[in-house]
Amino acid sequence: MAYMMPNERLKWLTLCAAVVVLASVGNTLAANPADSDQKGPVFLKEPTNRIDFSNSTGAEIECKSSGNPMPEIIWIRSDGTAVGDVPGLRQISSDGKLVFPPFRAEDYRQEVHAQVYACLARNQFGSIISRDVHVRAVVSQHYEEDIHKAFVIRGNSAILKCDIPSFVADFVNVISWHTDQEENFYPDTEYDGKYLVLPSGELHIREVGPEDGYKSYQCRTKHRLTGETRLSATKGRLVITEPIGSKAPAVPTGVQTFQQNVPLGGTFAMLCQAQAFPVPVFRWYKFIEGTTRKQAVVLNDRVKQVSGTLIIKDAVVEDSGKYLCVVNNSVGGESVETVLTVTAPLSAKIDPPTQTIDFGRPAVFTCQYTGNPIKTVSWMKDGKAMGHSEPVLRIESVKKEDKGMYQCFVRNDQESAEASAELKLGGRFDPPVIRQAFQEETMEPGPSVFLKCVAGGNPTPEISWELDGKKIANNDRFQVGQYVTVNGDVVSYLNITSVHANDGGLYKCIAKSKVGVAEHSAKLNVYGLPYIRQMEKKAIVAGETLMVTCPVAGYPIDSIVWERDNRALPINRKQKVFPNGTLIIENVERNSDQATYTCVAKNQEGYSARGSLEVQVMVLPRIIPFAFEEGPAQVGQYLTLHCSVPGGDLPLLIEWTLNGIAIGDELGISTERVGSRGSVLTIEAVEAPHAGNFTCHASNLAGQQRYTTLLNVYVPPRWILEPTDKAFAQGSDAKVECKADGFPKPQVTWKKAVGDTPGEYKDLKKSDNIRVEEGTLHIDNIQKTNEGYYLCEAINGIGSGLSAVIMVSVQAPPEFTEKLRNQTARRGEPAVLQCEAKGEKPIGILWNMNNMRLDPKNDNRYTIREEILSAGVMSSLSIKRTERSDSALFTCVATNAFGSDDASINMIVQEVPEMPYALKVLDKSGRSVQLSWAQPYDGNSPLNRYIIEFKRSRASWDEIDRVMVPGHTTEAQVQKLSPATTYNIRIVAENEIGSSQSSEAVTIITAEEAPSGKPQNIKVEPVNQTTLRVTWKPPARSDWNGEILGYYVGYKLSNTNSSYIFETINFITEEGKEHNLELNNLRVYTQYSVVIQAFNKIGAGPLSDEEKQFTAEGTPSQPPSDTACTTLTSQTIRVSWVSPPLESANGVIKTYKVVYAPSDEWYDETKRHYKKTASSDTVLHGLKKYTNYTMQVLATTAGGDGVRSVPIHCQTEPDVPEAPTDVKALVMGNAAILVSWRPPAQPNGIITQYTVYSKAEGAETETKTQKVPHYQMSFEATELEKNKPYEFWVTASTTIGEGQQSKSIVAMPSDQVPAKIASFDDTFTATFKEDAKMPCLAVGAPQPEITWKIKGVEFSANDRMRLLPDGSLLIKSVNRQDAGDYSCHAENSIAKDSITHKLIVLAPPQSPHVTLSATTTDALTVRLKPHEGDTAPLHGYTLHYKPEFGEWETAEVSVDSQKHNIENLLCGSRYQVYATGFNNIGAGEASDILNTRTKGQKPKLPEKPRFIEVSSNSVSLHFKAWKDGGCPMSHFVVESKKRDQLEWNQISNNVKPDNNYVVLDLEPATWYNLRITAHNSAGFTVAEYDFATLTVTGGTIAPLDDGMGHGNVHARIPMPAWMPEWLDLNFMVPLIATVVVVAVGICVVCVALSRRRSDDMRGGQKDVYYDVVYNQTMGPGATLDKRRPDLRDELGYIAPPNRKLPPVPGSNYNTCDRIKRGRGGLRSNHSTWDPRRNPNLYEELKAPPVPMHGNANIYGHGGHAHGNVECHYRHPGMEDEICPYATFHLLGFREEMDPTKAMNFQTFPHQNGHTPVPGHAGTMLPPGHPGHVHSRSGSQSMPRANRYQRKNSQGGQSSIYTPAPEYDDPANCAEEDQYRRYTRVNSQGGSLYSGPGPEYDDPANCAPEEDQYGSQYGGPYGQPYDHYGSRGSMGRRSIGSARNPGNGSPEPPPPPPRNHDMSNSSFNDSKESNEISEAECDRDHGPRGNYGAVKRSPQPKDQRTTEEMRKLIERNEAGPKQLQLQQTNGAGFTAYDTMAV
Repeated sequence: MAYMMPNERLKWLTLCAAVVVLASVGNTLAANPADSDQKGPVFLKEPTNRIDFSNSTGAEIECKSSGNPMPEIIWIRSDGTAVGDVPGLRQISSDGKLVFPPFRAEDYRQEVHAQVYACLARNQFGSIISRDVHVRAVVSQHYEEDIHKAFVIRGNSAILKCDIPSFVADFVNVISWHTDQEENFYPDTEYDGKYLVLPSGELHIREVGPEDGYKSYQCRTKHRLTGETRLSATKGRLVITEPIGSKAPAVPTGVQTFQQNVPLGGTFAMLCQAQAFPVPVFRWYKFIEGTTRKQAVVLNDRVKQVSGTLIIKDAVVEDSGKYLCVVNNSVGGESVETVLTVTAPLSAKIDPPTQTIDFGRPAVFTCQYTGNPIKTVSWMKDGKAMGHSEPVLRIESVKKEDKGMYQCFVRNDQESAEASAELKLGGRFDPPVIRQAFQEETMEPGPSVFLKCVAGGNPTPEISWELDGKKIANNDRFQVGQYVTVNGDVVSYLNITSVHANDGGLYKCIAKSKVGVAEHSAKLNVYGLPYIRQMEKKAIVAGETLMVTCPVAGYPIDSIVWERDNRALPINRKQKVFPNGTLIIENVERNSDQATYTCVAKNQEGYSARGSLEVQVMVLPRIIPFAFEEGPAQVGQYLTLHCSVPGGDLPLLIEWTLNGIAIGDELGISTERVGSRGSVLTIEAVEAPHAGNFTCHASNLAGQQRYTTLLNVYVPPRWILEPTDKAFAQGSDAKVECKADGFPKPQVTWKKAVGDTPGEYKDLKKSDNIRVEEGTLHIDNIQKTNEGYYLCEAINGIGSGLSAVIMVSVQAPPEFTEKLRNQTARRGEPAVLQCEAKGEKPIGILWNMNNMRLDPKNDNRYTIREEILSAGVMSSLSIKRTERSDSALFTCVATNAFGSDDASINMIVQEVPEMPYALKVLDKSGRSVQLSWAQPYDGNSPLNRYIIEFKRSRASWDEIDRVMVPGHTTEAQVQKLSPATTYNIRIVAENEIGSSQSSEAVTIITAEEAPSGKPQNIKVEPVNQTTLRVTWKPPARSDWNGEILGYYVGYKLSNTNSSYIFETINFITEEGKEHNLELNNLRVYTQYSVVIQAFNKIGAGPLSDEEKQFTAEGTPSQPPSDTACTTLTSQTIRVSWVSPPLESANGVIKTYKVVYAPSDEWYDETKRHYKKTASSDTVLHGLKKYTNYTMQVLATTAGGDGVRSVPIHCQTEPDVPEAPTDVKALVMGNAAILVSWRPPAQPNGIITQYTVYSKAEGAETETKTQKVPHYQMSFEATELEKNKPYEFWVTASTTIGEGQQSKSIVAMPSDQVPAKIASFDDTFTATFKEDAKMPCLAVGAPQPEITWKIKGVEFSANDRMRLLPDGSLLIKSVNRQDAGDYSCHAENSIAKDSITHKLIVLAPPQSPHVTLSATTTDALTVRLKPHEGDTAPLHGYTLHYKPEFGEWETAEVSVDSQKHNIENLLCGSRYQVYATGFNNIGAGEASDILNTRTKGQKPKLPEKPRFIEVSSNSVSLHFKAWKDGGCPMSHFVVESKKRDQLEWNQISNNVKPDNNYVVLDLEPATWYNLRITAHNSAGFTVAEYDFATLTVTGGTIAPLDDGMGHGNVHARIPMPAWMPEWLDLNFMVPLIATVVVVAVGICVVCVALSRRRSDDMRGGQKDVYYDVVYNQTMGPGATLDKRRPDLRDELGYIAPPNRKLPPVPGSNYNTCDRIKRGRGGLRSNHSTWDPRRNPNLYEELKAPPVPMHGNANIYGHGGHAHGNVECHYRHPGMEDEICPYATFHLLGFREEMDPTKAMNFQTFPHQNGHTPVPGHAGTMLPPGHPGHVHSRSGSQSMPRANRYQRKNSQGGQSSIYTPAPEYDDPANCAEEDQYRRYTRVNSQGGSLYSGPGPEYDDPANCAPEEDQYGSQYGGPYGQPYDHYGSRGSMGRRSIGSARNPGNGSPEPPPPPPRNHDMSNSSFNDSKESNEISEAECDRDHGPRGNYGAVKRSPQPKDQRTTEEMRKLIERNEAGPKQLQLQQTNGAGFTAYDTMAV
């Protein structure tokens, strides 16, 4: 790479650094294996197997685990799916508990409350699952217990059962029995009485007598979950029968066999209910496990028999088995079997619990478990089943994926248990990973190909290559090589020399190591014909899935298909063929799928290639199951097994194994092959070694199958380890082993001899220190009581069993249980020292004192006594009175024949301590104090504690609090003090003897703290839809911890994670008064969370609890969606809709309203119908037939009606029509009658025809019918008989059918035909300007004469009205005056007739009346009244209004509204208002324009003393002293200067109105001028003040005299002594300026007059010119308002005092009028601004454009435009236009005139070539002008095709200006955004400069005198200058500027900063100041942006303000060059330039 971009180089450097770091990290990881502390999860608290709970109590299930990192707890179901929250029924707490809350019975859900759960703990090292947790919720249900009669033969035993309903049987236990003779029986451990309550709840009554039959029995039960006890509902009785003769034992049917489960250690009873006479004898036997042999049950203390019931206490697992109760009497016998299972709790343990295994080494886990019974053993890894069911899990070769958590589960029907272990990998292993690989490539044949794969891993992987699944080996064209890089990666490459088309295919590189495999594949496409590589024969086992991909080369390939027997696959459901050539056949079978398959590849040219694949299907062997004879075999028995393999491919290999070892002849087992598919195994004589698993293995080429059967062999017990006599030292743990072998496995038991000699033995009582485990006797801490003879017995039912007797002896030397102890005594009191020695007696004891023999004879204070005890000797040493010398070590030594022992007593003589001293305070806070003191003398007794006593200073020492401190410390902290409180503190020392005196007290005062209490009684109530009122009371006084200063009230949307928005409220000192706060501008019907915290000077207290509340419901803001209607019948329509989005409902939608009416009556609100419904569809009934209906749907909440949906329309179905409304029969002659009729009133559809029925009256003739077309309303009946009456009637028909018949009419043909009119009276409705025709069809003979009268006046034809030949009257272009009555007269000699029509003319409404009703600061109320002459119904009004410099806006007003409020207007601004009406014809005429203004004025001056506060080097300004004039203040501009200076210094242009402002860095004792410009939306006010700073000492200075004795007006400019007084510049400058203004003004008027005569576009009327310039229609509001006498024709922009000007609002950088444009020379007329004069001064705009030829000197700045001369177009007055892509440079002005500082710029191309852009922002486009449309608002010639519009936050008009990308904002602070387009929004509603269009109001409509600055300059100037330099930063500032694109309105940017030089490209070049807008540059830093010279900055440096020019003239700085610049060929100024001369 010859050249690398800097960022590219940086990328490579970064990559290299990353590789180095990764390599070093890798080495570190390798050197430092994973932290040994890290481990997988382990359960600390595992839930129990069963959780039963009542629905009234609920339950919590805890699951805790440990691990590093801390495991995550997840609850799952038995199927492994995760458990989630079910509201109200099940939830998972944050600490991992599974919680079932109490629930109602009807809420019971089986999938929740009767479910098997498990707890899963997981971290990165693995997962473990707890034992199964069977959860069962019990719903409280009523239940009753019943006791049935029991039938018993006298003398036998009876058993009464308490029947409990099955649904509660598991939870209800019997606790007692009661008789009606007030006898109570309870469960007892003594079984001697007649009545016995068995452990299972039955009442057992022995030897029943007649008296038992008179009692009634009840049981009492207790529900173990609810604790409820109840007495049985029924009482049971015994039915006692007297025996008659003998009766054999009889057992109740169905109870011959019992199953019984008993918990370990429990007591249970086995019943044997048999009745007989004589009373039978019961004997119990137990079967030896695995045999049919039984032995009698031995009765002892633990096993009792009561009548026939066997009761066993303290059940052990060995009690499990099958028991037989045999009942006999002299008549016969019976037996009952009971299978008993003693369930011991399951537990498991895995050995080892954790092991670290190196890769490839074996790992073994052993599951050690206890409990009974055990049904299954299973293993899981990381929560997934492994399918292994043996206790030992062996992993032969550990791989990476083997690491993790292993679990062993043991289960039975009742419970489960688990144990876990972790397998870690030793060393550090990384599976292979492909780090870099080749990509798919398409190429032509010929060149060589280089494919590369880079792989990494540990150990280093090997890389191999495959092509279409076939391994690639090196040959003459294919070369594979690889090497290992320094960082351990393997780089492998495949070189293909001179690639052929046949080499294409899927190449794969495979990286493989013993840790894993990684692979990458990609296609190599080589252009060429299709080619298929040879496919090898494919062998597959039946039942598996065949998947093969066709190895196709060549490119491109159009299709790949597979065929079999010339049939394209797939041909069945098992086959799937994919476009890439893959063939899949599922569940392969030999018969159907073994065949040759052909792959065919084709390209688009039709070339193809074929390749064949032979598929061979192999079948696995199938073994028929076999087994030995049922049951274990006896030793010596002959056995045989036959292994038959009927299925599978031959040849077959059949082999046998025993326990996994091949069978040989040495075991006495022979095998013999039987045919090709069988083998027989024979055992001649079974021996013990033959027991085990016999397996037959059958294998062929397809694979191997095996089948295993188990052989058990009966073997009598034999000793493995026979016990012998043992002797143990006392206190040791004794262990005696006794192990035996045999089958079944022998049961080993231990018994102890009764007494001291062997002979009689009894069972060992189970106790804490004696246990038997797997035949071994353990006696922990053996004592003398454990001595004796013990018997070990092994029995398995085969043979007589084994037994051995041994002697266990215990030897005990002397022993002191306590070797050393301390004994204390108070000085002067007696003491006794005792030593007790245990062991074999005799024992002798001697005493030593400090290792010296103690002889009582030498000191009579000492006395020694001895006492013989059962276990040893006690020796006592008495001291009469203790002395300090008795503090010594006393030792007693004991000796016997087995050894000796000693014990020591440390004697301490003690006294009380002295008092502590030097008590000091180390530290203190609000609630604690840290103390220290010096430790006193402890009185030879360790100080137990110090007692710190403290009290409040005003309390006595009787009312103290104490703190106990350990005696070993001399520092302590006293806590729980109250902040800001005075305390007294002292301290006392204490030992065992007593307490010291109190120390001296110290006094402390605790510090203040933040409040500790929460505000109380918090209430949040909705006030309205957007307001909540919060009320609260202070915290408890004790929680203030100081004085509360106020509260922070925080609120946020509930259920969001957003932070609270806090408001601060001051504390109310009135006692008990509530605080309150209203939260405004909230969302409608939204829940808010409110918290409050109190604060004091230390800080804020705790947050209160969250209070939640909804704002009041609003109305839905969106209509229902998807509204649809369906016509059902001719009178019903179904309307359906979808609810509005939830977020727009603003409440709870209660109902929906359907508004409907016929479409032609829709405009009339009174004709609309409403239907309410709660559902999302409804059917409208009772509608008009065949009528188009309009419908709207709206949603209703408690807040009211929501937005209506868009109207939809449906038409009802047609029906049969009504009868024609009228019929006439007119005689036309002697054989003809004319029948005419009127259509039906309700046609109910489109009339298809009329049927005329005629019938001769009185005759039997049939009725004649005649079909008449629908458009014909008459029918001539002919061929009638003269003078015969005929009856006629008419029906109308629609597509549905024929309607009702009209009335009948009778007529008679006659010779005489009187004049009659066949037409009917009718009402005709005509639309304005359309034609109308009124019929008049007449008959008569002779022919009647037809005449018309209009409104009673004879008709005479004219241009608009004429009579048609058929008698009809035609009126053309109907107008309003044509409405009225029209009568038609027909007359002949016989008769005359007439009809009258009424004509109604529908016209658009006439102009309504608009009057002003009321005004406020931001609203206008207008009254609307329709025109009296309107005939058509009025549908509504459209109200049009606009601000002075804004766009028209409209509002729809209903016809019923007499008043309308126009809201959100600008304060103190002028508005124009007019209205139009509309009806179904259209919009009407506009009303007169109403000119008005909103209330409000410019800011008002304050008094100076209230506003200004002076100090020695600063002045404080109190802006609250200003009055806002009714319109809120927006901001202030502060400027100052020394009194004798000319230039003003801008201090800030963005001072907020509510703040005080300090002007700093002033000089003491100096006079200053201060200029304040206050802005609001009505304008601005300028105030100037003089003030003098104080002296350094704070004194005042004398006032300056201005020569006229005034000390507080403008200072005069100091003059040299030689200048005359009248040359004072204060006088001369205004005078000269006035002369210049008058002169230039005369010139301008002359030029203007001459231009009016010229041939330009303004030659017509002036209004037309402005229409063009403004690109707006001359509609309402476009007329010139010349009512103001103080306004001139041409209005200019008025600069504020001595300020750089902003671009002019309301025009294209201009004010309300255009300056007339000239063809050259300076055409601007400017006057000096004088603050003392009226500011009605104006300037002119330039002349309109004319074509330009040649290169213009751009702007007259001395710059040169480089580029093609021909590209320039010239507009008159716009000769500064710049061509696209033109490069130019521009020199600066004044100090910056140095050519070296010039900067080059390039313009952008025109959009769309030379096409004018309509609506182009900032450009004036004369009609028909062919040239470019250039942006005049930007700083280059790039047009903008769109005008963006904005709505401002004050509701007024705001605007955008969008300079093109290359010029940034005028005060650009950041260079990087220079080419970003930006938009501006003015929060005050200024005026627009966004280009021609309706946003310019009429030119002459300027602001009134006092409003000059408000409407033009004050608006934009009033914005804190967000406009400057915030490129594209919409939304950057949320306050005061609405960012949503909306209605555009005028708004320029604010003024630039002071001394702002825009002619140069950088602000930093300014010699005077480099400041820019403070509000903006706080945010934007970096190099100042460049400003294109074409775009005029809002106020360039060369465009001086009037005051600046005056000063420059005085200072001779505005030299000839400066003035010359302003007079250069008119190109110097554009329409938005403002110059001051």
